[in-house]
Amino acid sequence: MAEESSRLQVQALADAFAQAGQAVGAETAKDSAKLVELASQAPVIRLVDTVLQEAVSRRASDVHIEAFERDVFIRYRIDGRCYQVAQPPKSLALAIASRIKVLANLDVAESRLPQDGRIMLTAANRQIDLRVSTLPTMHGESIVMRVLDKGSLDKTLAQLGMDPATQQLVERLIQRPNGLLLVTGPTGAGKTTTLYACLSQLNRPEAKLITTEDPVEYDLKGLVQVAINTKIELTFATCLRAILRHDPDVIMVGEIRDRETAQIAVQASLTGHMVFSTLHTNDAPGAVTRLLDMGLEPFLVTSTVVGVLAQRLVRALCPQCREPYEPTPEDLAALHVKPDEVEHHLMRAVGCETCQGIGFKGRMGLYELLVMTEALRPLVLERVSVSDLQTRARAEGMRSLREDGISKVLAGITTVEEMIRETQDYE
Repeated sequence: MAEESSRLQVQALADAFAQAGQAVGAETAKDSAKLVELASQAPVIRLVDTVLQEAVSRRASDVHIEAFERDVFIRYRIDGRCYQVAQPPKSLALAIASRIKVLANLDVAESRLPQDGRIMLTAANRQIDLRVSTLPTMHGESIVMRVLDKGSLDKTLAQLGMDPATQQLVERLIQRPNGLLLVTGPTGAGKTTTLYACLSQLNRPEAKLITTEDPVEYDLKGLVQVAINTKIELTFATCLRAILRHDPDVIMVGEIRDRETAQIAVQASLTGHMVFSTLHTNDAPGAVTRLLDMGLEPFLVTSTVVGVLAQRLVRALCPQCREPYEPTPEDLAALHVKPDEVEHHLMRAVGCETCQGIGFKGRMGLYELLVMTEALRPLVLERVSVSDLQTRARAEGMRSLREDGISKVLAGITTVEEMIRETQDYE
């Protein structure tokens, strides 16, 4: 399998380096010159380069390098799951960490404090941005590198996996001259990708688009992008006030974290701007009550919020090796269908060279769109519970995350297990 060959390649380099006697003593850790020299050795360079190149070729979103008492674990996060690719001996921990720090322009001698940096890498004729974060632990430094591939963000709304009705509603909402559109979900649910897809659709010479993000993950042509810097008190609220003086048509706020940011975002939408932002809530109705809990007046919420899009990501089955199977009674119960209501066999993962033996390739979004209708506004003004708001929204045509997940299972896009794992809050 391709996954196994990649893992063996990284492990073989680590083993060869260790056998060459490249152990590092404690005294070296205090000497910057020796650490830089260590990081410049050909075996170290080759090992780290292989780890990074393999991460890109295998579509990893993160590279984890973790130091433990006797070993170093190297893992890739692919489609939301971690896979171990190598387990070098502990003697390599300092060498690997030093090489990465040199590439990221970090202080190689500082291992007591967290550090953040950036590595620009060319792989497969693409420019890859690696965001590096180090963390001191009991047995050495833990390093995580977020792989930001600009090419992977070139997605339109049509490529995100929305059903046609939801996509049409979203396209209609983002074309409004003013209002507040929220995208909600946990960390790693694809909110940024969805917002960038919306911005890309609106990115025309006649429209001024400004974003404020923490951090700016992708540099997109045609957008004015501002990075938050809390060290100098450049917060979302501070930045948003300044943005309003720059004549924007569309504003994207990376996240509404507090009452002040929420109030300015609402005022921006009231004064003729379309505002996109994110919130961390489990579902779409929960975002409305979250704004009320932040201290916003109900009439402001009903006047500005045009819609809330909740989302999750599920792994998509590899189209080359997925295979049909007869659904079990447990599967049918989870899908809330009867045997005669399943038109085709369900699909399950197998594993092949195309998907590197995983059985899944890429991820697909599950979506729940709440549109602020005339029927919902009185309920918000009355501050009804989330469940009551959800019940009315469902009556107005909102399809839940669980229902969207079930449709994708029945279509053979993903598995019952994936759907349950990402929508278990709806049981």
